[in-house]
Amino acid sequence: MSRAGGREREQPDSAAGCCPRSRMSVPAPPARAQSQGCAERGRCDSSWPQGRSITQVVPRQHRCWKWMALSETASLYKSSGSGRPFADALGLVPAQAQDNAEDMGRSMPRCLGQLDIRKSVVGLATGAGALYLLYKAIKAGLTCQPPLCSNSPICIARECPGPGERALPQEAPAPEAATVGGPKGLAIERERHGRDSGELRRLLNSLECKHDEYTKSMILHSITRCVYLLEAEASACTTDDIRLVGSMLDDKDTSVKIQALNALKAFSGIRKFRLKIQEHSIKVLELISTIWDTELHVAGLRLLNNLPLPDYVHPQLRRVMPALMEILQSDYILAQVQAVRLLSYLAQKNDLLYDILNCQVHCNFLSLFQSTQPGSLLFEVLVFAERLSEGRNATHYRAVKWHYNEQSLHEALFGDESRLADRLLALVIHPEEEVQIQACKVIVSLQCPRDLRVRPSSCHPSHSYFKNAE
Repeated sequence: MSRAGGREREQPDSAAGCCPRSRMSVPAPPARAQSQGCAERGRCDSSWPQGRSITQVVPRQHRCWKWMALSETASLYKSSGSGRPFADALGLVPAQAQDNAEDMGRSMPRCLGQLDIRKSVVGLATGAGALYLLYKAIKAGLTCQPPLCSNSPICIARECPGPGERALPQEAPAPEAATVGGPKGLAIERERHGRDSGELRRLLNSLECKHDEYTKSMILHSITRCVYLLEAEASACTTDDIRLVGSMLDDKDTSVKIQALNALKAFSGIRKFRLKIQEHSIKVLELISTIWDTELHVAGLRLLNNLPLPDYVHPQLRRVMPALMEILQSDYILAQVQAVRLLSYLAQKNDLLYDILNCQVHCNFLSLFQSTQPGSLLFEVLVFAERLSEGRNATHYRAVKWHYNEQSLHEALFGDESRLADRLLALVIHPEEEVQIQACKVIVSLQCPRDLRVRPSSCHPSHSYFKNAE
């Protein structure tokens, strides 16, 4: 009935001369909208009142979703190719509602932009807070002073209080900081200005406490750096401190042994401690010969090369000679260089020369003289060969008839079937000048005995391939 009444009301409108598009019938609102939008329920069953728009029928609290739905319908109608808004053509959406919908569409990107700005501000504030906390943690770690028996390693680069003082809290700076113009300075700075920072003494005192292997290793590493950097404090140490560091060689952990060797090497640069450190030479040789660890070999050989070895160590040196020769023939360059330096030093000892020459070597020992080897290793090997040649050509050594093994070092270098001459001739044109010079020195030592070099005419060729070169 309502629909018929609706059609009856359309006829006067079309007779009034409206445009053809306005003849379309107005669709009735949904049942849900009628039940929620009408002020009185009885009106929902009747036709739309004449002369009243949808804004007058639907309450204000239910207008928003209808306007948005109609606006979306109008936009879809525009996208379909029609040039006239659909809802506007029907007279269902008033101009104010259409403007409100368009303003809402324009305000959405603005709201999203404000949301992104808020997220950026929150992220920036969070990052700034994290950086501030990190700065506070680093500053607290640099300024605080750990106890003497702390498990954490001590850094020599932190700010050090004066002798007998405790580190002040971070919020309460030292009184002298305002007058002097800054903190008291790092331990190295205090050392440079002639003031004792007490850093090395605190490290040595902390070493007496009971720690795990890692902590002891780190404390010994810090002691080594302090000895090199804080010379005045290192010179003020006593022999008891050397004994304390040397006792770490008996630790069961290999890393602790290595750091103890490095610390003793640092102390060996001070003359008054060398005699005390020499007492640990036999222990160092024992470690080198019993533990096959490249880092331990390097640390121990560096210590031995920095010390004058006394005569009472020679029996132990004879026992570890095969181990030294094995290290020389290994593939680790640093250990090879340190081992050949020690062997070159021992080759100058008359009572050790035969033990070195009679030591058994691999059949490819002459590969150490190849030009493909590093220049540092080649130079040390050539120095070692020169000293062996000079030692075997000495008068007191030639006065005795020595017997060597078939695979001995003597046969590899100076035997009748040795190919050392070919390797030396190839090294004469080596790119490094010091290798060339040292190769020429070895050639000269092989041709002329040391006691006859002052008389070139009396030089006799040795039993080597240099007779062909002549």
